[in-house]
Amino acid sequence: MMTPTQVTVSAAEWEIMRVVWANEAVTSRKVIDTLEDKMEWKESTIKTLIGRLVEKDALQTVKEGRKYIYTALISEEDTVKSYSEDILSRVCNKDNGKVVRNLIEDATLSQEDIAELMDLLQEKAVSAPEEVACECAVGQCDCHLA
Repeated sequence: MMTPTQVTVSAAEWEIMRVVWANEAVTSRKVIDTLEDKMEWKESTIKTLIGRLVEKDALQTVKEGRKYIYTALISEEDTVKSYSEDILSRVCNKDNGKVVRNLIEDATLSQEDIAELMDLLQEKAVSAPEEVACECAVGQCDCHLA
């Protein structure tokens, strides 16, 4: 599979990828049936998005008779990780905690999710610095303003 940093997936394309990831291999008909009502998209829009993902090498196409079968060339786990890293790279390191806190506040989490997060935070607390260093260019955040 390709690394997700090589493929940028738009919000609309992400909806297509979710269907492919969930089903491992799908026809365009399955994607259309899944998303047409939910997203209020026309069949042609969905086919265009599928075509873009094939062009980006996010999806592989195999022809079976009259149908095309689509499979993911990028993994959901790697793509989500890349997306998370991209979000954190857009803010000052000192604001990473705020970003994570906002994500947690807005997320619906199970008891198991919360337990795993608590365990991870306890592990990170062992080696966490007292303060996170800013790595922004002067003027890119308010850390350098007096």
